[in-house]
Amino acid sequence: MREYLKFYIDGEWVDPVELKTLDVENPATEEVVGKIALGSAADVDKAVMAARRAFPAWSQTSREERLEVLQRILAEYQKRFGDLAVAVTEEMGAPASLAQRAQVPAGMGHLATAANILKDFKFEEDRGETLIVKEPIGVCSFITPWNWPLNQIACKVAPAIATGCTMVLKPSEVAPFSGHIFAEIMHAAGVPAGVFNMVHGDGPGVGVALSVHPEVDMVSFTGSTRAGIEVAKNAAPGVKRVHQELGGKSPNIVLDDDAFSKSVARGVMHVMNNSGQSCNAPTRMLVPSKRMDEAMAVAKATAEQVTVGDPNGNFNMGPVVSKLQWEKIQALIQKGIDEGATLVVGGTGRPEGLEKGHFVKPTVFGNVKNDMTIAREEIFGPVLSILGYESLDQAIAIGNDTEYGLAGYVNGADLAKARDVARKIRAGQVSINGASDMTAPFGGYKKSGNGREWGDYAFHEFLETKAIMGYAPKAAE
Repeated sequence: MREYLKFYIDGEWVDPVELKTLDVENPATEEVVGKIALGSAADVDKAVMAARRAFPAWSQTSREERLEVLQRILAEYQKRFGDLAVAVTEEMGAPASLAQRAQVPAGMGHLATAANILKDFKFEEDRGETLIVKEPIGVCSFITPWNWPLNQIACKVAPAIATGCTMVLKPSEVAPFSGHIFAEIMHAAGVPAGVFNMVHGDGPGVGVALSVHPEVDMVSFTGSTRAGIEVAKNAAPGVKRVHQELGGKSPNIVLDDDAFSKSVARGVMHVMNNSGQSCNAPTRMLVPSKRMDEAMAVAKATAEQVTVGDPNGNFNMGPVVSKLQWEKIQALIQKGIDEGATLVVGGTGRPEGLEKGHFVKPTVFGNVKNDMTIAREEIFGPVLSILGYESLDQAIAIGNDTEYGLAGYVNGADLAKARDVARKIRAGQVSINGASDMTAPFGGYKKSGNGREWGDYAFHEFLETKAIMGYAPKAAE
């Protein structure tokens, strides 16, 4: 039983102003496996003011000093790799293999990437007599989700450290263990007091306080679009910078060519990864209408190969994170059935043989229309909708007919055609044939958010731009 009843503020582990606790459940067993303290506005104030005090000195550190700190964080993170993997599996149900192969390495990747970029990043630019300077924005508050907890913590913390910002982190209260260990890593790495602070809590108690605090210069939030809108409203009176990475309903356009079966199978497996709990999951697959039956057959065969069970066992897929998520997914699966989509595989209820835990059947619908609920709403579970198209122009139009724009996918043998389709998808990141890149900017159009994370684009989110005119006056002739 884990007990994380302290917060990390100003370089020390401190007690909450008032102790209130929250039980943390293992979604695979539905048993309580830990307890955290729930913070309040008073705890947030202590953490923010620590970050504010630390900012003047930290913001003036050299590139070399910040690089050394990042490298120490990375070294300590690697030491705790196993602890982090166990924590992620326990708190949000990721299969142990996924935790070790992707969940924990994602955080490590962002730390290493930020260090590499920092080595050569241009913070100053001469423009004649004027000097353009990129300076750290100040105190940042980070509100992170439970689905890829270390990925989302590290992709905010790493560029903030690199650019000279100070920060307060609120990990998800649903999956707080890995965030707590991350704070232990920051302490072990000797990050200067006040530069990094961590307060556990929920949205109303801590998230709101981090959004409205007058000494916070920037709020970076990852989560649902609904919650992101509230964060932006709370931040607006302070005219803070607000960065958001929100929901998605990403199209996956499968081309009509010899790679069709392989493309469909790849798309199915991508949706099932992490139990479908990825904001950029390709949950709307678009196939030529004349090949709908073929697509459904391939999707059925592929989904039936996905094994579901104990995340510490040899299974492809664990549970979804909570009873609340499970019930939402079940309701949307039923909605798909009620609205007339063809249930290809899966459906409501737990997979056979699983009597407890928040497990969902890998589910595929065919003959889906883009006005159906399952094609419009983000399900955030292992549920794929297959839609038909008559032409590529229609596929692109359907793909873009969504309030989201986080990601898009194109799969097929004809690279020239795939490139053309990718250019026309209205989304922040488009992948051709399963390609990925940790240095590529990640973020959304429309209601999928604003701003970008990952790589050098993330640095710019944490910087203000100053123009110093007359910095290099021309010599008198």
